[in-house]
Amino acid sequence: MTNNQNQPRDYDAVLGGQSPPPVDGVVLGGIEGVKRSLSNPVITVRIAALSEALKYGDAGLDVLIQALQDKSRLVQRFAYRLLKQKTEPQVKQALQAYKPWNLEERFNEYQGYKNDRVTQFANRQVIEFDANVGIVEPVNNAYALRFEYKNYDNLPRKLSRLLQETNAHKLEVLVFGLWAETSQTDSSSIVQALVDAKQRLTNLKAVFIGDLTSEDSEISWIQQSDISPILQAYPKLEILQIRGGDRLQFSPPIRHNYLKALIVETGGLSRDTVAQICQMNLPALEHLELWFGSEDYGGDCWVEDLNPIIFAEKFPNLVYLGLRNSQFTDEIVSVIVGSPILDYISVLDLSMGTLTDAGAEELLNCSAINNLDILNISENFLSQEMIDKFSGLDVRVLANNQKKEDDDRYIDGRYCSVSE
Repeated sequence: MTNNQNQPRDYDAVLGGQSPPPVDGVVLGGIEGVKRSLSNPVITVRIAALSEALKYGDAGLDVLIQALQDKSRLVQRFAYRLLKQKTEPQVKQALQAYKPWNLEERFNEYQGYKNDRVTQFANRQVIEFDANVGIVEPVNNAYALRFEYKNYDNLPRKLSRLLQETNAHKLEVLVFGLWAETSQTDSSSIVQALVDAKQRLTNLKAVFIGDLTSEDSEISWIQQSDISPILQAYPKLEILQIRGGDRLQFSPPIRHNYLKALIVETGGLSRDTVAQICQMNLPALEHLELWFGSEDYGGDCWVEDLNPIIFAEKFPNLVYLGLRNSQFTDEIVSVIVGSPILDYISVLDLSMGTLTDAGAEELLNCSAINNLDILNISENFLSQEMIDKFSGLDVRVLANNQKKEDDDRYIDGRYCSVSE
């Protein structure tokens, strides 16, 4: 695999001026020395030991397979890259079970925003909550609540009915759809209802607020609110997904020790909201996904607003970075190819944006791209000739559904996939 010669990585033998671990010490210790080194608290020592493990045949492969479960994501990824080059049956079996990232549902086109409600969330099937049926699978299903025009049953009332179920305390995932008859009503009533229910929903792990189709409300019309009370009320929440950027806030200061995925889908994301996200202290965050949208619908964010994410390693455990649905994808690429973030994320998702062949060429010329496991450049403006060039990368590349320029509607002919 190609290495980035300009930037030292976290898994390089020399890190921050430290001396490399004594490699010959590992050799002299044989496979037992390798195993001892893998219990060392210093990540670079453990990674050096993985390289040594390759010298010891099947015993070394077993060590590498075990390292896929290491507490350090860097060690896991290094072991994964070494094993990808092997063809032994036990290796193939281990790699099939290993997932460098856990939310492949996020690659589904538009995630339910093409006049269909989401069918999968947090790796669970989404079903509508029916008070006549109750909660049958509180762990394996995601239950959806939404306003109903026929009986005007609002969401706080439906949530109250759900909380009466005897196994409501076991419920792990909730999806909230339309919450009022008018699109001018914000989500604050839902936020407050969830906060009030915290003593009952003691096992809640994932929440999606805004599962609305374009028939319910255009994405740019969805009125959100300050979401931070949910994070404060549920300190063990792992996944938070929000659709709609109007009035969306994450009032600082926020620290949340368990949140692993933050997904914000908008037709126009403001730089103020991005700044608030960058101020959040989320040490466990592995998945950050932002839909930027159009400046015509409030999307005034620009590439420099992303500097805390791209350069400052704001979220050190990040595995997936989704900078999606952007009007400035080429500009994002120009910054990312010179940043350290490619040295530690596994998935870069630039889909639904305005990436051109020129921007794609910058990606191809960046050797650190080969550090990725997955690169998603679907739904951009790439030629087939350019897409074919990506087949030479040691990366899983997704490049489906490229768009055609529309000079009649847009000044430069290019547009993000979701705006109004």
